[in-house]
Amino acid sequence: MAVIALTGCSGAPGVTTSALALLLSWPLESSRRLILAECDPDGGAVLHGLLQGTLGDRYGLRNLSVAARKGEFGEAFWRQLIDLSSDDSKAESPRDRLLLPGITDPAQAASLSSVWKGLATTFRGIDADHGHDVLVDLGRRGAVGPSGVLAEQADLVLVVVRNTLRCLQAAQSRVNALSERVGDVSLIVIDEGPYPAGEVQRVLQVPVVATLPYAPKEARVLSDGADQPRHFTKSALMKASRTTAALLVQRVAARRTRLGSDHSLTRGVKVTHAR
Repeated sequence: MAVIALTGCSGAPGVTTSALALLLSWPLESSRRLILAECDPDGGAVLHGLLQGTLGDRYGLRNLSVAARKGEFGEAFWRQLIDLSSDDSKAESPRDRLLLPGITDPAQAASLSSVWKGLATTFRGIDADHGHDVLVDLGRRGAVGPSGVLAEQADLVLVVVRNTLRCLQAAQSRVNALSERVGDVSLIVIDEGPYPAGEVQRVLQVPVVATLPYAPKEARVLSDGADQPRHFTKSALMKASRTTAALLVQRVAARRTRLGSDHSLTRGVKVTHAR
């Protein structure tokens, strides 16, 4: 029961790849769902990456701007979700790992001013009414500007960084600005460079929640739809993602306990039925 926003900085940190790895490895109890929403104003990557254009651009954020003007946002939201939980070995998909694709052209972001607030309200309602979890992929710059409301309303804001000098230097201003805007910010480190998590934490002055391995071959499965290597689900990347997902669930639960069940971030807005 969490809304978690992920963002990044310049230096190609791998926000969407990390979000997809978490989506596919998130611990889900019966009747629970996880929704990954691509809310990057620079454009989503999954439709033409992992999904290789097989679904075209029929689904996604751009359709919600029309629905918002018609007052049909809640119903339209559920129609835009794509099932990523299907398994060829199962007769029927559980539909418990769902994707809201992002825009396909950054120029479309100008029409989404009414969508960002609607999504923030919808995500809180999904959490409160259905007990589902939501991951929000804000890309490199989505945590600022109009879409920044999604970070403000999240239980947890994570900045994905690589432990290279170039990325850490770029991350400093982003982390500082986010800390001023939303308060608590944490890090997920992609272990490509020489700096240990403790050093990254010391430099950026925010906690490192988890470290994911730098695994280009496995990452390309998620970022570009490459063929899965043998035992992909047991790879170091996916194992670390499962551990990270469990840590994030625990972190949000502890934060909510500390703040109380009716803390200021929880706005129990009624959302239309989940399909």
